[in-house]
Order: sequence, then C-alpha cells, then structure tokens
Amino acid sequence: MTHHCRKSSGLWKIVVWDEPFFQGKKLEFTSDCYSTPELGLSTVRSCKIESGAWAGFEHCGFQGQQFVLERGEYPCWEAWSGSNAYHVERMCSFRPIACADHWRSRLMLFEHENFQGKRGELSDDCPSLPALGWGSSAVGSFFVRSGAWVCSQYPGYRGFQYLLESDCCGGEYKHVREWGSHVQTGQVQSIRRVRQ
Repeated sequence: MTHHCRKSSGLWKIVVWDEPFFQGKKLEFTSDCYSTPELGLSTVRSCKIESGAWAGFEHCGFQGQQFVLERGEYPCWEAWSGSNAYHVERMCSFRPIACADHWRSRLMLFEHENFQGKRGELSDDCPSLPALGWGSSAVGSFFVRSGAWVCSQYPGYRGFQYLLESDCCGGEYKHVREWGSHVQTGQVQSIRRVRQ
C-alpha cells in the first residue's frame, strides 16, 4: 500500500539570499516558491534549510535540473549542484518534499517501462546498483511505495538527480520522461532516501 503524505504548516523552512555566502536580499519560506524573479530575486545564490527537505529547481515553475536540499547550509551554488552532471548556477523555484520519511521508505525499480522486466526493491540507501547486482546501467520505471527518493545517474550519488515521491503521480513513474523536465537518460546507478 502506498503511503501518501500531506503538507502541514510548520514542518518546512528555507531561507534564501540573492548573493553567495548569505549576503544580499533575504527571504524566508515555509511553502512553495514558484518563481523567485517574481519576488525580486533573479536567482537564489545561497540558502539555509532550517527544517524539512526541499526540492530546488533550475528554472521557474519547478522546471529544469532538480536539487534535493536537506537540512543545512548551502553558501554558494556549488554546494547544491557540485555533484551534478553539469553545474547549474541558478535556482529559481523550490518546494517542500512532503513525503520524505527516511525510516519507512520503500521503492520498487523495474528494468523496462510500465513496470516490466527484472525488478528489485529497496528500503535502504544504495550507493551502487551494479554492486548490488542490478545488471543494467538503466532503470525503466519506478513505483515509490513510501517516502521520497533521490536517484542519481552514477554510483556514489553523482550526476543528474531525479526526485521520486510517493505522493506524486500515485508513486508511479512508468516512463523515464516522468522523472522530471530535465531527464536525458534512464541511467540510474545509485539511489538514496531523502532525509527530513
């Protein structure tokens, strides 16, 4: 059974600045921000996650490269995009990850689209799918039974990130194109749970 999560106030807080190292204009959020330019910030250049887990996006409207932001400080753009396949110097929208539940997360992965072919199940972080015995460098589809997961293009949680959530699309990601607007490949070689 899929565990659906609901947003409630007070669980998330992000503070953002328009300059690196927590300088310049400062704004605080406890819910979605669809467009920082509409609020007078051309982009976010540093941020602090005070509570909850957040998904940051390269472009307005939750589009482009995704960044998973967990509790802590991000003094410059390299802090959140340093391990991605290409460096992104901008973050223009962000939202809370409502269903992040590190202790009860479960994910099923399938070799082909539409939940076909070889399958596996995870309830813990996996720094290397090949080392676990997953024969292919690609995954065709996912079913997120509970929690939120970050899939990475390469072992060791490197490369492009894809955020998969149990409360989005019923937890069903039948095709690569459903992983996000920036997805270029089905290559996934490491997966971890999102931490609150």
